[in-house]
Amino acid sequence: MGYDFEKQHQKGKLHAVERINLLLDKGSFQETYEGVQQTSLSFGLAGKEIPYDGVITGFGTIDGQTVALYAQDFTVVGGTLGNLHGQKIAELYKKAIDIRCPVIGINDSGGARIQEGVSALAGYGDVFMQNVRASGYIPQISIIAGPCAGGAVYSPGITDFIFVIDKIGLMFITGAKVVKAAMGIETTDDDLGGSIIHAQKSGVAHFRYHGEEQCYRDVRKLLSYIPHRIGDNAPARRFQFAQSKIKSIGSVIPGSRKQGYDIRKIIDAVIDDDPFFEVHAEFAQNIVVGFAYIEGRLTGIIANQPACLGGIADSDASDKAARFIRYCDAFNIQLLTIVDIPGFVPGLDEEKKGIIRHGAKLIYAYAESTVPKITLIVRKAYGGAYIAMCSKHLGADFVFAWDSAEIAVMGVEGAVAILFNQKRAEHRDGKDIKQLQDDYEKTYMTPKIAAERGYITGVIVPEETRPKIAWGFRILESKKPRGAIGKKHGNIPL
Repeated sequence: MGYDFEKQHQKGKLHAVERINLLLDKGSFQETYEGVQQTSLSFGLAGKEIPYDGVITGFGTIDGQTVALYAQDFTVVGGTLGNLHGQKIAELYKKAIDIRCPVIGINDSGGARIQEGVSALAGYGDVFMQNVRASGYIPQISIIAGPCAGGAVYSPGITDFIFVIDKIGLMFITGAKVVKAAMGIETTDDDLGGSIIHAQKSGVAHFRYHGEEQCYRDVRKLLSYIPHRIGDNAPARRFQFAQSKIKSIGSVIPGSRKQGYDIRKIIDAVIDDDPFFEVHAEFAQNIVVGFAYIEGRLTGIIANQPACLGGIADSDASDKAARFIRYCDAFNIQLLTIVDIPGFVPGLDEEKKGIIRHGAKLIYAYAESTVPKITLIVRKAYGGAYIAMCSKHLGADFVFAWDSAEIAVMGVEGAVAILFNQKRAEHRDGKDIKQLQDDYEKTYMTPKIAAERGYITGVIVPEETRPKIAWGFRILESKKPRGAIGKKHGNIPL
């Protein structure tokens, strides 16, 4: 079959076949339903050949492991989705569910094939149904390597991880021309749904790349980390750990509790020498999530990021963390939470945005999860955010706090202002106020109080962090979920 590679190259894109060859092990791809031909008789389609109905489907391997893959071919009627196009993808999903292997979709399509009318929409519906069936059972990865518009965006939107590519990847409900016609607003497709918008603003995309080759390398890398099906733990790896990291961990946090620092330095000092694989790196940067190994065991890490907004929790950070937690729980990936959080964002904008609803998602995700969970408090854990960041009260198996950490309802300045308001009025001397703050901090904000009440497992010095966490996950390796209440499912505050 002759493929029109040049037509794609002129648009700065690779052809579907080239993409498949870059993603999969050499020579492993076996196409399915390549002989499918559309049968529509309307709007000039009668008798028109549309090779493989514009989408190549099949199975191959990545590092020797089976994956299902489909790639839309924009050179064939713009990669538009007709009924048989949708059925091919849905059939691929059904087989992937049966054999329990990941599904990768390469999206490059002009949208629904208008000539087929409602039959094209039915094709989308068939795909959406299989996306939902597969969710939490096998990993689903979407690559946006061209336009993905209208109803088409909801299939990637259901999948676990979305990769977007600069300049060529677009996702939107309606393009710029439709927006102008319907609303009279001048904009561009890139401003509506370009890669930067979805990686940094909307949070729809988890990974963003300048070029296709780099994108496909990281898809392969992601699949080398995560389990390929429900019920399978990620295989343990032989690991190395530089003992010198233990000595340096205590120097990461600056002297002032208000000064920012990069939480990744603490993450790197705790995990094996294999690199931290960050997810959603450009979105809601006040929280960090990603995959790493601890003593060769795959671990999902959630950590407040003091280098951005002081690590405070807002709506976007709550959503980002909650979705990652639920993914890890679905595929039995143990969780490490590193806490340095001053609270949830106060103020008019976040209240209007629904910080209550979004923060509740974070609480729900932690409380619902049954995988091994260890929490480390490194500097501060204030107010409701202390509870929300996988406290013992939400089911953490072990909670450790550095001996210099602070656990309290709020920061010392706010607490003293409320509790000693009369004294502040009487004693305007800054030294008196400072003394009140020092006394309150030493008496009420020490982690020893939480330890005395059994809210944390232990108070540790920074150098004990890696050994304690590694010990905890070894102990929890055989953890089994407690008996669930007899119900269909809960109602997460979406």
